[in-house]
Amino acid sequence: MIIPAHNEEHGLPATLQSIQSQSVPADKVIVVDDGSTDRTGEVAAWYGVTVLRPPRNLGSKAKAQNHALPHCDTDLVLAVDADTVLAPDYIERIKPAFSDPAVNVAAGNVQTRFARTPWERGRSTEYLFGFHWHRPIQQLADSPMVCSGCCSAFRRTVLAESGGFPERTIVEDMDYTWTQQLQGHRAVYVSAAVAWAADPETLTYLRKQVWRWMAGFMQNVRLHLPRLLTRKPMLATWIIVALLEILLAPLWWATPVVLTLGLDQPVARTMAWWLGGELLLTVPALLYAAKRRKLPVAQVLLNLPFVYLNKAVNLYYAWKALLVELILVPLHLSRGLVVYEKGR
Repeated sequence: MIIPAHNEEHGLPATLQSIQSQSVPADKVIVVDDGSTDRTGEVAAWYGVTVLRPPRNLGSKAKAQNHALPHCDTDLVLAVDADTVLAPDYIERIKPAFSDPAVNVAAGNVQTRFARTPWERGRSTEYLFGFHWHRPIQQLADSPMVCSGCCSAFRRTVLAESGGFPERTIVEDMDYTWTQQLQGHRAVYVSAAVAWAADPETLTYLRKQVWRWMAGFMQNVRLHLPRLLTRKPMLATWIIVALLEILLAPLWWATPVVLTLGLDQPVARTMAWWLGGELLLTVPALLYAAKRRKLPVAQVLLNLPFVYLNKAVNLYYAWKALLVELILVPLHLSRGLVVYEKGR
């Protein structure tokens, strides 16, 4: 198990405690103290795990994970973020996926650890919807969009032979997920394996994380989409749908304004059908997710309005990433996003 960590003394204990509580113990736990200026290394050592300290900050999560990879000798490698807590049966649930020799990467169901601030509450809604609607459909079609980097398991020999965690894009998890499927292997989503991630609690950190995610998505589109169209058309379909959602979202959001101000439609009726459409597309999936996760339905529904704050941030950075990574970079007018910044 590899845990890359930079200044994670506060979040790391919960992560390590969850790992030590696994029903199937990890054979080896390696914490990469990547240039921390706090007590991350000391905290990790107190838990009795292997601590690696590169001579300098390596600059990205993928590079920190690759620093640890030569120290791994197990069949599987589980990469866990230093602020992610695993359910006690996470390893037990994820390992059977690799009984299929075609599976090279697998990840579980990620939910939010905290729902205190508006941004965390919005993210909790996004995760409930995404991991109980989008991911299961993608899994049924054998074409997951991404095995989340906060809790993904990898077949070690294949990972090492392919050069380790990809460093060419800013999001190594999506890059590896797409690459393996391009090469004819399988990536799988295991809904029964649950992990809880600590998400950005402020707008400042949310902006950093979403910019990295969106820029990384567009980098992978630029890198992989032409080949995916012929080699993995179903995965290419999800990607194209995501691009269309980004392009068309401003039109959907502007529809009430256009109808009321431009076409003189009644405000109440316009907003009623617009909100009705939004709720019809989201509430059933959220109710199903709440039942699966045994969460209070009232709390799940109360968090729903906050998702629109996150959607506004997502859309802004999605359009910025599209402009920068798909237009300016190919024209050699920008280098794109190359500096990794933490999202919390």
